[in-house]
Amino acid sequence: MNIFLIFAFLFFIGSTFGWVLELFFRRFFSRNNPERKWINPGFCKGPYLPLYGTGLCFLYMIASIQEYSPVTDKLWNTVMLLVMMILAMTVIEYIAGFISLSCFHVRLWDYSEEWGNIQGIICPKFSLFWGILGAVYYFLIHPYILDALQWLSENLAFSFIIGMFFGFFIIDAVYSMQLIAKLKKYADENQVIVRYEQLKDRIRSFQDATESKYHFFRPLHSELTIAEHISELKDTFEKIKETHKRNEKL
Repeated sequence: MNIFLIFAFLFFIGSTFGWVLELFFRRFFSRNNPERKWINPGFCKGPYLPLYGTGLCFLYMIASIQEYSPVTDKLWNTVMLLVMMILAMTVIEYIAGFISLSCFHVRLWDYSEEWGNIQGIICPKFSLFWGILGAVYYFLIHPYILDALQWLSENLAFSFIIGMFFGFFIIDAVYSMQLIAKLKKYADENQVIVRYEQLKDRIRSFQDATESKYHFFRPLHSELTIAEHISELKDTFEKIKETHKRNEKL
């Protein structure tokens, strides 16, 4: 099968299933959601998380090179593979969070209260979570991935769905970048780091308080403008200069 088609399938599957996984995690396990509400976990409007899609592509590549490993012992070979998966997923998460934080002054997620965190972007707890996902993929999914992908590539209906997915995803990504540009503009003008999850929670609380309709796939949609909601949260946001100073000490 064409390698581009393989990664297109993997990105689609990883992004959508990752979104579902985060949806249930935030609903039933996240301590930041004590009211146990359904929360759209993505920055994009649609039901997908590009970080998971990218991660699945890397997990596939890492698992595929196992036969070329210089480690001959099967157990240690597997251990090394899982460690590589943990490192790869953690690095991907750090790069995504760092770019959002340093370039756009938007914190998409916050691990600041987690033990051993680095800049609130990554932490051992969620690296362990990546390790569990990597193990699930390696033992339960990867052995059958090529056969599944081959079947999917021969199914024209599914290929059509993949094409539609990327069409919607590109449009959604463009829209989301326009939104993040607005957040960056506000952050630059006020010298703050915008906490995206906190902003979503503020808008949802406002919608509930005013008995207005809450748009699950448009979590920033409200009767008030985004700037008005951000202004209410301004004093709770991080200061850019203080954040930079903390980062320099790490």
